[in-house]
Amino acid sequence: EKAVNLKKDLAEMQEWMTQAEEEYLEKDFEYKSPEELENAVEEMKRAKEDVLQKEVRVKILKDNIKMLATKVPSSGQDLVTELNVVLENYQLLCNRIRGKCHTLEEVWSCWIELLQYLDLETAWLNNLEERVQMTENLPDKLDVINDALESLESVLRHPADNRTQIRELGQTLIDGGILDDIISEKLEAFNARYEELSHLAVSRQIALEQQLQTMRETDHMLQVLQENLVELDRQLTSYLTDRVDAFQMPQEAQ
Repeated sequence: EKAVNLKKDLAEMQEWMTQAEEEYLEKDFEYKSPEELENAVEEMKRAKEDVLQKEVRVKILKDNIKMLATKVPSSGQDLVTELNVVLENYQLLCNRIRGKCHTLEEVWSCWIELLQYLDLETAWLNNLEERVQMTENLPDKLDVINDALESLESVLRHPADNRTQIRELGQTLIDGGILDDIISEKLEAFNARYEELSHLAVSRQIALEQQLQTMRETDHMLQVLQENLVELDRQLTSYLTDRVDAFQMPQEAQ
């Protein structure tokens, strides 16, 4: 009777494993939204816990069968053979569910990391847009133009590491068919805004550099002219003081 019960337990265990495999491992999942992906991660976590909880039952079953095989070898040997098959299948099921759970957790982590990098770069784009707008309608003053240029250049020196991460994470998920529509849309919008703002910012940078150069050249010319006028005024004052007749002066002084 005990052998019959143990044989029944083995059959029930095998049936449960078959159902678990069908439910958790043989489904074709399509993760088209973050909610679907998150639900799949939580489901696989529960599956892993469920499978591992059966470990105690498997151990008890194993101990009982080995004890029976020791006491009644004739009826226990067949059970030991069946037990070995069940143990092998159980271990395989545990490994596969652990693997799938780990994979889904990695995918979810990849998605969250992508969102974090997108948030960082979007904040930078917002800052860049603000700095570009600050360069419009500036007063025609050298120090103001110079400060605006330095401010814009400081934002443009932003490293490209985050954008590299966004591209690689996005491509990894898209290649795996994970949230591909949503990610493609996000990346397309981000890249379009990045290209537009970067082009505008560089154009404003060049314009400010040219404006600054023109203003410096003009200031230099005015300074030279002012120095020449001061020197000419000094010479003329000297001529007047010495009562020199105009026709006695050099031609340029006349």
